[in-house]
Amino acid sequence: MAQRSLLTRALWFVVVGWWATPAVVNAAWFLCATVVGAPLGVKLINLVPTVLTLKEPRSLGDPDAAVGQRSLGVRALYFVLVGWWLGWLWANVAAFLAVTVVGLPIAIPMFDRLPLVTSLYRFDG
Repeated sequence: MAQRSLLTRALWFVVVGWWATPAVVNAAWFLCATVVGAPLGVKLINLVPTVLTLKEPRSLGDPDAAVGQRSLGVRALYFVLVGWWLGWLWANVAAFLAVTVVGLPIAIPMFDRLPLVTSLYRFDG
């Protein structure tokens, strides 16, 4: 699937993305705090770039892009030891920067990298 136009993505961010992204991030971390909800929480974290600006993962349009992902076991171990707290800190810094005009250009790439920081999931393939 091709990326949506820059205008569509910008309008989405202005109307929905700026407020929906922190809600999704907080819901994801709440789910990750439970054993039963953790898989859904990680899925939500991996969708943050889409919620923010309607950015599509490269692996949806190019199945070969997903070939180089780390194994689920490695990603799960990383999440338990590092990702849950580093991702939470990363997301909160990005959210703080997003509410400032000066920080917004830094916040968007930070949110795009949140899946990588949290669970080693490479959103861009």
